[in-house]
Amino acid sequence: MSAALHELSAAELAAAFAAGQASPVEALEAVLAHIARWEPQLCALYACDPEAARAAARASQARWRAGQPLSALDGVPVTIKENIASRGVPLPLGTAATELVPAAEDAPPTARLREAGCVILAKTTMPDWGMLSSGLSSFHRLARNPWDLRLNPGGSSAGAGAAAAAGYGPLHVGTDIGGSIRLPAAWCGVFGFKPSLGRIPIKPPFAGRVAGPMTRTVTDAALMMAALARPDWRDTMSLPAQGIDWGALELDVRGLRLALQLDAGWGLPVEPETLAAVRAAARAFEAAGAVVEEIGPFTTREMMDGLDRFWRMRSWLDYSALPRERQDKVLAYIRAWIEPAAGYSAAQVFHGYSQMGAMREAAVAATQRFDFVLSPTSPVASFPAEWAGPTNDPAHPLEHIGYTVPYNMSEQPAASIGCGHGADGRPIGLQIAGRRHDDLGVLRLARAWERLRPPPRPWPTPPEPAPGHAP
Repeated sequence: MSAALHELSAAELAAAFAAGQASPVEALEAVLAHIARWEPQLCALYACDPEAARAAARASQARWRAGQPLSALDGVPVTIKENIASRGVPLPLGTAATELVPAAEDAPPTARLREAGCVILAKTTMPDWGMLSSGLSSFHRLARNPWDLRLNPGGSSAGAGAAAAAGYGPLHVGTDIGGSIRLPAAWCGVFGFKPSLGRIPIKPPFAGRVAGPMTRTVTDAALMMAALARPDWRDTMSLPAQGIDWGALELDVRGLRLALQLDAGWGLPVEPETLAAVRAAARAFEAAGAVVEEIGPFTTREMMDGLDRFWRMRSWLDYSALPRERQDKVLAYIRAWIEPAAGYSAAQVFHGYSQMGAMREAAVAATQRFDFVLSPTSPVASFPAEWAGPTNDPAHPLEHIGYTVPYNMSEQPAASIGCGHGADGRPIGLQIAGRRHDDLGVLRLARAWERLRPPPRPWPTPPEPAPGHAP
């Protein structure tokens, strides 16, 4: 093996374990040492438990030596977003206002990864209630982007995006209700997959919310899907079991009908470098034999404003239920965002809720005649680490999710994959969306793009320690 253990993909680690070229214990120690060099700057982790991880790695090592691994992911290090319960670990939900009560049981994604033999080494950080596309939190330290520590990793799967780009092991799990996997994936230059609603059971379930992989490669995401995409009765929205061959990633793009959407219809304008990168990706697919047709906007400002009102009211009710001393701990930006909801009428809130259905119908109708839709993941690249989002304005907080949120409401699978960097080095994400329940198709087209795109840049490395300081 020419690469260091912490740089290996999950597929490469599994092959090394099977061949006896490396062990889960050695892989974990390499990842922990790498994290020690990065984490003081990135602040991506919460509840890191090296000793529990070491015990899990030793158990996995024994299984591999006995020729009885639990799965292809046995012994592979993984992180889990902190709002996905792990037995015995509190869920702060990114906010200092939460009472820290240990979780009674594993949520479905945690349970599936544990059953697969993965080595859970830590949770990853998120902003207050997951309602920011940022690493800013009233509970966690400020998470940063490994490509440039002055930049934001995005959110709400902030720590997961930073951890994936920095090489905190190959596998990471995030959640997404409006772009919270895909946006940090784009801004951190990694692969992030939002599956169809219900494909990966989650607790608690609600409209638009999914869990999904964040990895450096499409193949690793597919390996995670094989473990995660199993029904669980605790998710009342989970899909029935299907015999999906998650390893069947080969795809001939010739003849595929691809839509290219470059205008969301509302929100921030697309930055020129992002526009050029996404157009170049579309041309590459066209050169490979796909049929590409540009389409216009299919969602509206009214839809997004309605959804914004509904989300504000939901968070306002959560906030209002807290005692005053805990309300004061909520991030000031979040308080400023939700306070207008105190004056909303019932009709305004109901209209806002109805816009989820309107957005769902518009997205499905606009994309049904295509195999897949290409677009920017975000109209803009990353932004200052200290900001709460690309606008940093609680009155206009969602201007960057015009390409991502429709597919949460429509339940369609969508992924973000790197398609270049700006002149200043900020990663740019290409979004690939598919028809409802065609999760494997999205992964296959993303894998095709991995092969078509120019060689990506080397992954970022930890900053050199200051003179006189140990790493």
